[in-house]
This record gives sequence, C-alpha cells and structure tokens, in this order.
Amino acid sequence: MSDTKMGRPTEDPKPNKLTVRVNDETIEILDEYCKQNHVSRADGVRDGIKSLKQK
Repeated sequence: MSDTKMGRPTEDPKPNKLTVRVNDETIEILDEYCKQNHVSRADGVRDGIKSLKQK
C-alpha cells in the first residue's frame, strides 16, 4: 500500500476560486474560443488572464 494520497494532482494547485458575471456576448466569445481550442471554460478564462500579462 502506498503512502501517497489519492485525489487531485498537486503539481499546479489552484486554491483560488473566481466567480464573475458576464453578458451574453462575452460568454459567446469565451465559448467560441474554448470550442476552437478544445479547452474548458475554466482553461479559457485562465488563458485570457495569462494574455493580460503579455500586454
């Protein structure tokens, strides 16, 4: 029996939760991005936030 814990991976923990309200146009933009890039909404939002750092 292993001493390692079962559950979510800990290589890149995400302890912070973010909740936002968006209008229909914004969610359509996000959903289209996610569909084209085969990512979840959460990953799409993360990608958008990371792109702010590049500006």
